[in-house]
This record gives sequence, C-alpha cells and structure tokens, in this order.
Amino acid sequence: MKQVVIVGGGFAGIKLAKKLSKSKHHQVTIVDQNNYHFFPPLLYQVATAFIEQSNISYPFRKLFQNTTINFYMGKLLEVFPEEKKVLTDNGEIKYDILVLAMGTETNFFGNNEIKNHAFPMKSIDDALSMRNHILMQLEEATRSSLPEDRTTLSNIVIAGGGPTGVELAGMMAEMGSNVFKKDYPNFDFNYGKVYLVDALSTLLAPMSNKSQSEALQVLKKLGVEVLLGKLVHGYDGKQVSLSDGTHIPAATLIWTSGVIARKVKGIPDSALGRGGRILVDAFNKIIESDSIYAIGDQCLQTSDTNFKNGHPQLAQVAIQQGDLLGENFISLETGESLKEFTYNDKGSMAIIAKFKAVVDLPGGFFKGIIAWLLWLFIHIIPIAGFRNKTKLVFSWLWSFITNDPTLRLIIRPDKKIKND
Repeated sequence: MKQVVIVGGGFAGIKLAKKLSKSKHHQVTIVDQNNYHFFPPLLYQVATAFIEQSNISYPFRKLFQNTTINFYMGKLLEVFPEEKKVLTDNGEIKYDILVLAMGTETNFFGNNEIKNHAFPMKSIDDALSMRNHILMQLEEATRSSLPEDRTTLSNIVIAGGGPTGVELAGMMAEMGSNVFKKDYPNFDFNYGKVYLVDALSTLLAPMSNKSQSEALQVLKKLGVEVLLGKLVHGYDGKQVSLSDGTHIPAATLIWTSGVIARKVKGIPDSALGRGGRILVDAFNKIIESDSIYAIGDQCLQTSDTNFKNGHPQLAQVAIQQGDLLGENFISLETGESLKEFTYNDKGSMAIIAKFKAVVDLPGGFFKGIIAWLLWLFIHIIPIAGFRNKTKLVFSWLWSFITNDPTLRLIIRPDKKIKND
C-alpha cells in the first residue's frame, strides 16, 4: 500500500482522505497542528459570541473512528522531496505521495505595526481572542468617565470588505443594537461605531453588482460606517490611520484584508505563484515534482480554461479538488485514465444581518429572507458530525428568536505550566 501523507485537515484534506479511506492501494495519514477539523466560514459567529466553538469543530480522532485513516498531530517544518519525508515539530514521517492542503494565513502585507495590534480571523484561537478582547473593552468602557476613552474603547474597525468583513460588520452592528444595550443599560452606545474599510470602490468584490449594492444598503441601515476607496495604513492599538490621512480612535482593529498561502520549506520558489500559492498542473501535481501535490487554497492552477488566472479560494474548490485527486490516485493504481480538474462553480453567498443575505447562483440572484434561509441550509451541510449540526441549528434558532445569545464569556486561560 502506498503511504499518502496529507498535511492539513481542512476541506480539501478531509475530502481526499475520505475518498482514499476505502482504497486497497493507499494508507492515509493526515498531519495537522490542531487535533480538530473546523469550519472557517462560521468563525465570525464564534468571535461575536453567537455560537460555541464546539458547534463548528470536530476532533480528528473522532472523525476517523472506524476508518483506516491515521492522524498525526504536528506542525510541518520542512519537506525533503529527495528523501520522500516530512519533518514536523513532533518527528519525521515517510511518504510515497505527499499532498499539501494547508490553506492560507493572514496577509498583513509586511505591516508589522498592524500585525502586532490587529486581530486576524483565521483560526478558533483567533476568534476566541477577538471575542475576549471586545468584551474586555466594553467592560472597561462602562467604567470610564472620559467620553474620548469611551469612544475609543467602543469603536470597532474592520479592514476588508469581502464576505468575512461584511458578515462581521453586520453581526457586530446587530449585537450592539440587540444585545449589548441590554447587557449594559447604563452605557451610552452612541459613543461607539462599527467601521468597515476597504480599498476598493465596492463591497463583496467577487460577487454581482446586485449583491454589492444590497450589502452596502443593509449595512448602512444597521448604522455601519462604510468607508470605501481607503486603505488602513497603520494601527498602534489605539488609533487606526487611513490612506486619506484621517484617523479613527479604536481599541479594536479586525484584519480581514487579505490572505497568503502558507509557505512550505523545501518547496522551491520557482514553484510559487501569485499570493505565494503553489503552482500545480491540471492534476494538482506540483510543477517539477513526481510525488508531491497541492490542493485547496494553497495551490494555483491555471489549466482550467474557465479560470485561467487561478480558482477562487473557496471551500467548494477545495472540496472538488480533494474529491477528484482521490479518484485520480485510485485510477493510477487500477490503470484507468486520469481526469483533469475543472471547477464546477456553484455560486457564492454572504449573510449580512438577520433575515438579510445575498446569494449569487448560476440560476440567478437572491436576497432577503430566501437568501438568508438558503445560506443557513448550505452552511449546515458541511458541518462535521450529526450532533454538531443539531447543536448549531438549535443555537441559531434560540439566538434568532431571543436576539440574546448567552455565550458572552470572558475566558482567559492561564498558560503557565504549574509544577507540583
């Protein structure tokens, strides 16, 4: 049996592993620095205390029970193609076939000041850190007697007008109106605002003009201050500096402005394309490699005639690539012909607020409650585990009915190891 090592337990890696789990020709090992798979599109709802982190995460070992898939917890440090092995922070692993499916990380575009003070949105840890921070700022704001301090502590600036930024802005605005005013009855929330800043002239740039217009209108009605055509240039933890010379006092800057593919030591720079993505052929094999593949957000494939500049970094691309690569690996062993990857675009969507969403499908554009219900249904399907799906449905139902989720806990774990 060929040893297939998949680094990364996201959508692409999981789909590939499951495809190969019943193969007589392959033994699969998934390597990930976390011991759980999670659902990134709903991270912002964890960050805003709308759902629990357990609703969107699932332990790998539980996920792989009663399968032939092995799990190895470790962070990839380097690939050694000639020796066909990978080095992790927990040891070495040999492979016959290596698949990189590590996704992306936040791109701060070399701005260390922003990197040091802003909050990214790429992991469960990021979401929980943001939640704790925002709640702490509100607690401090209620104790402050200075109007300028109350404004700074209450203001939230979101950099990036893509789906994550729009969804965060809408959720933050609704939390301020429906929840925080009840939690802090003696605090005047007129001091604080939610700002959404983007360098482009529109929100939701990859989506249709109708979706962009609807998102802008809904956010403005919610009281979000939308600033388009402006860049966030700097942030010192108390003041956000914009490209037009203006400044926004804010104790919270959330950075959703860009991502970059995770860099892998041992993969030559000649195999890297735009955004640090690894160049692959029509079968997702890395250029100039005989046994290393890349799938999902981490790869750049330009062989698809409908996406000559590469595929969008979406979950559906990752899922479809993982599925086809598994089929092709099996075909290699059975002597069948391989299939080139072509992306079946199923559309895109973004939720803006309660009962407000936009959906671009091949069959047309939808907005309002129909789009909102469609968004909920689509996002339930990929959640790992029946129990998680059920918990998520009930969490959403309760939160939407009451407008008052009960997860606003400030949790500050002590990282010090106590020696008895």
